[in-house]
Amino acid sequence: MHYMLQEIQEQPVVVEKILQEESRRLQRLIRRIQRRDPRLVVIAARGTSDNAATYGKYLIETLLGLPVSLAAPSVVTLYGSRLQFQGSILLGISQSGESVDVVEFLRVARRGGAFTIAITNQERSPLARNAHEVLLCHAGEERSIAATKTYLGQLTVLALLTATWGGRGDLIRALQQLPKWLQEVLQNGAKIAEQANRYRYMGECIVSARGYNYATAKEAALKLKETCYVLAEALSSADLLHGPIAIVERDFPVFLFAPSGRAYTHLLELTGGLAAKGAEVIVFSDREEILEKATIPIPVRASVPEEVSPHVFILPAQLFAYHLALAKGLDPDHPRGLRKITRTR
Repeated sequence: MHYMLQEIQEQPVVVEKILQEESRRLQRLIRRIQRRDPRLVVIAARGTSDNAATYGKYLIETLLGLPVSLAAPSVVTLYGSRLQFQGSILLGISQSGESVDVVEFLRVARRGGAFTIAITNQERSPLARNAHEVLLCHAGEERSIAATKTYLGQLTVLALLTATWGGRGDLIRALQQLPKWLQEVLQNGAKIAEQANRYRYMGECIVSARGYNYATAKEAALKLKETCYVLAEALSSADLLHGPIAIVERDFPVFLFAPSGRAYTHLLELTGGLAAKGAEVIVFSDREEILEKATIPIPVRASVPEEVSPHVFILPAQLFAYHLALAKGLDPDHPRGLRKITRTR
């Protein structure tokens, strides 16, 4: 078994560890945050962690009403800007904690007045050492270069942080149910392997969703690029209609993530429109209505609150990318030209 598949299967345990280990730490952390009464949250991240940051932006803005800015670390590392961060929270996200530009951005933000929090899998990393507080992903060693369990760990930490901060007991209870829902998805792995084999000659595609699951679309597209060498463009389904829809023609593959929630009706309409164009529409959903319109329906039977649907819907995407890599005769653990830690400045 490849490391990537092992680590996909370990994700229910990762969620359990985060809930066990970080809940008490968060109670103290939230008291520190509330004393500061912040008016802005800034998130600095790269790669997979930046996709988790997209989820964090939607979650914090929706549930807490605080604006969230996704940082451009190059503003600091290339252009030498010294930004003013008074009244803000800075979240630095990195699985290794060694992303040079994210670490430097956090340092500058701290000097500029931000209260800084590291979200990482490595407690003794440079990111952790330079932050006021640290929240851990508890994923253990991740040996596959393509991140899976650390991404889900980051989503879980962000959700637990936001739920604790906002006093959202309903979201905390949903997170407690998450390991069970993840196991339900993992049981469908053999079916996903069959569906992935159909696309072994695919060279390009669009991956789309809206709202919370825009993060899922971005991360799924990254996994297709990393492990399968597919030119996969991630788009908000709203942005897809603003121009890029022109490239979609008969048999062009479009992956859609469409769980129940606020974005569902829009995605249902989009699926009908894509089907009318003759596109190859691969739909991940818990709703029969939209699955019936798909060229390839991928049912996600776990019915979950929309706020935690990205945790569940990324699993079939990870499995699809893993099995597609095998169908293409590729090694998903060791994508060409990549290393586990990328140090950009």
